Amino acid sequence: MRISSAAELAAAIGARLTGPGEVRVGPDVVIDTRKATPGSLFVALPGERVDGHDFTTAAARAGSAAVLASRATEADLPHLVVADSQQGLTDLARHLVAVEHSRPGAPLRTIALTGSSGKTSTKDILAQLLEAAGTTVSPVGSFNNEIGVPLTACGIDQDTDFLISEMGARGKGHIAWLTSIVPPDVAMVLNVGTAHLGEFGSREAIAAAKGEIVEALGADGRAVLNAADFRVAAMTARTPAQIAWFSPDADHRHPEATIEGWADRSGSDDFGRYHFQLHLRTPGSQLVETVQLRTLGAHQVANAVAAAVAAACCGMAPDRIAAGLSAATTRSPWRMELDERADGLVVINDCYNANPDSMRAAIDTLAGILERRRASDPQTRGIAILGDMRELGADSAELHREAGRQAARAGFDEVLCIGERAEDLASGVIEGGSHARVVDAAQARISLDWSRHDVVLVKASRALGLEKLAAAILADEEGRA
Repeated sequence: MRISSAAELAAAIGARLTGPGEVRVGPDVVIDTRKATPGSLFVALPGERVDGHDFTTAAARAGSAAVLASRATEADLPHLVVADSQQGLTDLARHLVAVEHSRPGAPLRTIALTGSSGKTSTKDILAQLLEAAGTTVSPVGSFNNEIGVPLTACGIDQDTDFLISEMGARGKGHIAWLTSIVPPDVAMVLNVGTAHLGEFGSREAIAAAKGEIVEALGADGRAVLNAADFRVAAMTARTPAQIAWFSPDADHRHPEATIEGWADRSGSDDFGRYHFQLHLRTPGSQLVETVQLRTLGAHQVANAVAAAVAAACCGMAPDRIAAGLSAATTRSPWRMELDERADGLVVINDCYNANPDSMRAAIDTLAGILERRRASDPQTRGIAILGDMRELGADSAELHREAGRQAARAGFDEVLCIGERAEDLASGVIEGGSHARVVDAAQARISLDWSRHDVVLVKASRALGLEKLAAAILADEEGRA
């Protein structure tokens, strides 16, 4: 945010100010004392295990200039006191976005995106595209909830050209509320899948919630929709905005649209990095250019085309978009990260999160890698370390068994199953004709004689923390064959 006085900030959000109002505050807004910077505003959020109000003195020592809190604390800093500090953070973000959205000359452009899978990867690609066109603020990782969205929005200032807001939903009304903080100029819906199926109850309910993002658009806005997903395509009826379409193939064209993008002639290298021919049609131009992605998996083709169409909606030139796609890298950790140990063992770490769609995409990607690797190294062994997919409701057991069957069909020689649903995963693997073991993380590291011929997929929901196991396998090089 802009550097302001404590009094100005208090007035903007209706807070009661205690302490000197002339103190300069900003530009950073933080909720973690470890990220406090000189002049920062520390927001004291209550939590299940810790309360930020207990850390305001530490924030002062770290350089914070003021505290946003729901009660006075011992910190010798000006306090912006509100009834609820989380609501205070929301009010601050809403105020900052409104100010920059309405500034004369070159107002802030806001892009909001949602989807059952691919949000963070698409957000990272789009951010790298737009950074070539102007100053861009984008969330780190999956900052897509009631804390992450406003906290990211507080990163804008008078020089910000683009704000990208990733929006997740765990129920009806969540995205509508998030768009009230960051009203979008461009809204994207990537897909409607099965993530959080247990909470929503059906894919139709998920579509109803995801579609709230396009309802937030005005008639001069742009809705970027997946033409290959019929539930997403049906959202045209829910918005007055102009529709821009994207598709991972040429089978879902919309020639009537002023902006559309699609891919054809795709293929991959030995490690599942895809190339494709990008078709991007905008008013007055039609680009056809080959793109070579640096990220892994066929699903990244759709993510890249979606980002390309959104960038076009923001006025970026098609040739710069194509060049940017080929240069884009993975920014958020533990999402199809490929690491090769010195002896040749390969680990693909995709354990930031897991749902049936992302599990299928990861397994399919590894199937291709294994096939190509075995062509050059017949001793290649495919190992999958799979853990729980959370929040799947009554279908959880069958969805985990199907993931196990997918792993067997993909050609994995051994599947190590971890977590509360390990037995379901293992039974699916065995049904599919491969080998499975139920282990914990410590056992997984020592249960196999790892070798330079191994290709290892690590995939589970974030709660299992399997990134530590992936790192341990990469670090262990004793006695390799």
